[in-house]
Parts: sequence; C-alpha cells; structure tokens
Amino acid sequence: MIGVLLGAASMLVFGFWALLSPVSFLDYVNYHPVNEHLAHDAGAFQIGIGATLIFALIWSDALVVALAGFAVASGLHTMTHFMDRHLGGHGTDVPILGLFTLIALATLYLRLRKMKST
Repeated sequence: MIGVLLGAASMLVFGFWALLSPVSFLDYVNYHPVNEHLAHDAGAFQIGIGATLIFALIWSDALVVALAGFAVASGLHTMTHFMDRHLGGHGTDVPILGLFTLIALATLYLRLRKMKST
C-alpha cells in the first residue's frame, strides 16, 4: 500500500506541476523548445495515472478503477485542449475529447450501479 501511495504521489505532484506551471516543469526536465500544450497534456495524463492508483485502493473492480482513471485523464485532457485552443489544434478536439470523457463517466456510472445491485 505504501508503494501505491508513493507512486500516486509522484504522479500527482509532477502532473500538477506540469499542468499548472508548464514552463518551470519543462525547464526542470530540460525539454526544449518549450511546448506548453505538451506539458499540459503530460500533466493531465500523469494526474490520471495518480488518480488511478488512488482509485485502486478504493475499489476492487478493475473496470471501475480503469474507467475512473480514464475519466480523470480524459477530462483534464479535454480541459487542456480548451485552455490551449489558441496554440493550435483542431476545432473538433474539445468536443471529441469531451465526448470520450462523457462516455467514460456514463459507463462508470452504469458499472457502479450494476455493482450496487448485485
């Protein structure tokens, strides 16, 4: 359990750092030229990994853990594309990514409901 918490903490710390202070994070990892959107996306996915590890301590159902972690990462990924839309990308990025997040959340809800009823 300590290993899981340490892994989660490392992912969450570096993920929030990349998401909230991308230039500082990219300087630390010595990634140049600076690409703020790349750092934002990396942060979103690292937070998703950290959240997944925490969820694994809460739920024993692998599908619930995977869906919840994916929903966190996908939701943050959608947010980064919305925040960084002035940096490029496609007009369809946010709606498509948001749709995957909503599908994950709906599937997670149905799975949790099924677990409660059994």
